[in-house]
Amino acid sequence: MFKVNENYLKLPGSYLFSTIGKKVRAYKEANPDKDVISLGIGDVTLPLAPSVIKALHGAVDEMGDAATFKGYAPDLGYEFLRSAIKNYDYKKLGVDIDIDEIFVSDGAKSDSGNIGDIFSKDNVIAVCDPVYPVYVDTNVMAGRTGEYNPETERFAGVIYMPCLEENNFAPQLPTETPDIIYLCFPNNPTGSTITKDELQKWVDYANEKKAVIIYDAAYEAYITESNVPHSIYECDGAKTCAIELRSFSKNAGFTGTRLGFTVIPKELKCGDVSVNSLWARRHGTKFNGAPYIIQRAGEAVYSEEGQKQTKEMVAYYMNNAKTISEGLKAAGFSVSGGVNAPYIWLKTTDGMTSWEFFDYLLENANIVGTPGSGFGPSGEGYFRLTAFGTYENTLKAIDRIKGL
Repeated sequence: MFKVNENYLKLPGSYLFSTIGKKVRAYKEANPDKDVISLGIGDVTLPLAPSVIKALHGAVDEMGDAATFKGYAPDLGYEFLRSAIKNYDYKKLGVDIDIDEIFVSDGAKSDSGNIGDIFSKDNVIAVCDPVYPVYVDTNVMAGRTGEYNPETERFAGVIYMPCLEENNFAPQLPTETPDIIYLCFPNNPTGSTITKDELQKWVDYANEKKAVIIYDAAYEAYITESNVPHSIYECDGAKTCAIELRSFSKNAGFTGTRLGFTVIPKELKCGDVSVNSLWARRHGTKFNGAPYIIQRAGEAVYSEEGQKQTKEMVAYYMNNAKTISEGLKAAGFSVSGGVNAPYIWLKTTDGMTSWEFFDYLLENANIVGTPGSGFGPSGEGYFRLTAFGTYENTLKAIDRIKGL
């Protein structure tokens, strides 16, 4: 008889956002007359930028012509997109990244889960707590963790780095030595950031310990403060210890079209083994490339018009974030985030747990958010709201919360 991967059986319960979806569906079915506002999942609501739509149409027309039809994409992605990424995302920062260090994919979520394929299951991982669940769950699936302890809500063999109010929801260097360190700034779920000097400490630490940092920069487009780095490669020595994940989902609204990329410098090695070469082999073996029409759309993001339009999109969501943050503070909530990120992290009230607060908001204000405990034990007593709704619904939601 066939056998299943028993690592999957270590995962507790269901995936956070699946649980939220089930609860919301049940509530809507029982209350069809209620106007439920979702500020839970990090999905965008604005349409794609006009320049992106134009590029999509142009690429579709090419695919309908035998002379310009495109089949499988090149393993690393089309050179026109990788060159645009190199020049706009890195060269303008003073960072020299070669195009063969850029791997185009169908999104940062896929890459953050798949990147573990090139590392031994014996590696010890370190994650922030609270943390984006994909980081931990995919390492569980790969057999890189021990059993789950329901009392501590943690997996054995994982180094958890608490991100607490007293340290501005940013992790401290771990006292145990990890092999793989997951960092996400601006952070999901807390919206926290660290300065370039603070990030440099992590780079120096990783190089000293011969560890690798998997750096999720999916929200870098939302950074507003000048001392917050947009890329880990702004730090000296990062090329020998860091892998960077990027996404078009939030900076350009590609949640429905799917596009992202991962940067692995050729200087990153395990002994004499090139990590870049390993990922190139994995990428070419298990992935057939993002569609040509989507990569052309991605290229349009870097055009002059595309930059103008996508920055307006980001500004729209950040105005929502400001509205939520100021409204919650006026209502007496303890709030962080929303300055360099589209996420607002707030304390629950009246001693409620995160899930109790979820039910309270849904039933009394018809608002959907995300319980902080779903991101890890240090998230208990906190709650995440996103700025990705419409401005009208954002205002409506804050008015409802103020009326509670």
